[in-house]
Amino acid sequence: MPRITTPSRLHLALIDMNASIGRVDGSLGITLDDPAIKIEGKKYDIVEITGCSEHIDRMVNSVKAVLPDGEGIKISIEEDYPSHIGLGSGTQVALAAGMAVNELYGLGLNVHEIAVKVGRGGTSGIGVAAFDKGGFIVDGGHKFSEKKAFLPSAASKLPPAPVLLRSDFPDWDIVLAIPDQKGASQKNEVNIFQEKCPIPLREIESLSHVILMQLLPSLFEKDIVTFGKSINAIQELGFKKREVELQPVSKDLMHALRDGGAHGSGMSSFGPTVYAFGEDMNTLEKIASDFLEGKGKVFRTRARNTGAIIRTL
Repeated sequence: MPRITTPSRLHLALIDMNASIGRVDGSLGITLDDPAIKIEGKKYDIVEITGCSEHIDRMVNSVKAVLPDGEGIKISIEEDYPSHIGLGSGTQVALAAGMAVNELYGLGLNVHEIAVKVGRGGTSGIGVAAFDKGGFIVDGGHKFSEKKAFLPSAASKLPPAPVLLRSDFPDWDIVLAIPDQKGASQKNEVNIFQEKCPIPLREIESLSHVILMQLLPSLFEKDIVTFGKSINAIQELGFKKREVELQPVSKDLMHALRDGGAHGSGMSSFGPTVYAFGEDMNTLEKIASDFLEGKGKVFRTRARNTGAIIRTL
């Protein structure tokens, strides 16, 4: 019986939502150790998913996309985290379910092949790469001639984008603060992409400059101060700027953390999850907790430099 523990992920930004030179999307993100999704699977006469979880329907659909005809599986969801909070639960749930089938029935599929079957990674490849290898990830987006539109992953049928860079992330503490609200999803998410894109080319150029000449060098030099500055700059550019504008609580929380000493703070994906890097993490946790006044969750985590853990019991 396979037992699978997935990571979660921070989605730092979509890079090119202009597409004027032929590619669209492109993403960068960080794999997280916590929160996680844990499931256990075994062969069964039918498809059955158990556990107190909002992800059951998604998991059923993912299982059916991979399961051989006439076979069944029972999956127990032992631990999960909410959808549409910016931490990528949808991709992790779908891949975990698909991988459970793959392991039970010896299908020999890799993570990319499972992602294609369950329909994940059509805009950002960060969640798929996080499940596969973990660490810090940059993907190269898709040919606009193939995608033909600005769409979120849930509405795109393309395979996951190619991974351009995968690197271990430094052993820095990360504060996560999750307000009690949701990010964009489903039709609303599609509408936002169509209304906000294409992003002006000048912003894409500025964002690319920050990534190439500030964020990436500071990551490899393990310079948390400059890395934080690059995270702050990203919040004011490109599609990320539009995402942040839709979450005023998260935006105010980011600024409160910076005022309290964070080297950098940002919002993951469509939010509302806010993340922060700094030196005095106890103070940053307190600032976030005081700001949320009990209407949210605050905790500390670190990057995970490995992918999902798959064990056979």
